[in-house]
Amino acid sequence: MSKQFSNLQKVTFIKHWTENLFSFRITRPASFRFRSGEFVMIGLPNDEGKPILRAYSIASPSWSDELEFYSIIVKDGPLTSKLKDIKINDDIVMMPKPTGTLVLDALKPGKRLFLLSSGTGFAPFASLIKEPETYEKFEQIVVTHTCRTVDELNYSKETIKNCFEDDIVKEFISNKLIIYHSTTRENYTNKGRITDLIISGRLFKDLGLQKISQNDRFMFCGSMGLNNDLKEIMKKNNFQEGANNNPGDFVLEKAFVN
Repeated sequence: MSKQFSNLQKVTFIKHWTENLFSFRITRPASFRFRSGEFVMIGLPNDEGKPILRAYSIASPSWSDELEFYSIIVKDGPLTSKLKDIKINDDIVMMPKPTGTLVLDALKPGKRLFLLSSGTGFAPFASLIKEPETYEKFEQIVVTHTCRTVDELNYSKETIKNCFEDDIVKEFISNKLIIYHSTTRENYTNKGRITDLIISGRLFKDLGLQKISQNDRFMFCGSMGLNNDLKEIMKKNNFQEGANNNPGDFVLEKAFVN
């Protein structure tokens, strides 16, 4: 086995949610440690000897026995066009060092935590809403997920439903977790980009919440355009971007997959 393929893990679960979205789980090495919200480089072994690797947020919490990932299928994408065909017991290459900015350590203390996501950007928040430390640090957690169509919301809906039904997770979620789904192309209970829903105040009105205050902290993960627009909203509220070595009021993800 070549050195590049020394970090192989087995696929244990696969579910296709739409034609272009699927999730899968792999075995977790006993030595692998990560913080909820981090990402790791994964790929597929190939005959050329050097796998194509991409950054994937880990959708399972830090205490989970397996590692879950949520992926879009990019047509002709170097990795996802092949990754979509994986089967149970197939090998996945996983690098041993996780990293990322969407971690609790990068935020200053606050009262409310907003987790704003679009598309597969929900993945790191699937991890964080199952993490006990999230609820220890914040009084209220508001997670939003915006997609083009209703069926693209299925992964987050199922993940959140499982949280409220899991005997372990539901104990620390209590009444702290608030959910808001919206669509941009199909009609749905809530329709519109999350940026517009924040600026108009509708998000807060729909949820019966007070508008943004200095006690709020934000994480967001979506397209580069969405992240940039949300960053502008943060700046207008005089919020400072945080990092692992310099906690702030908000953080955003900067890794993209194809």
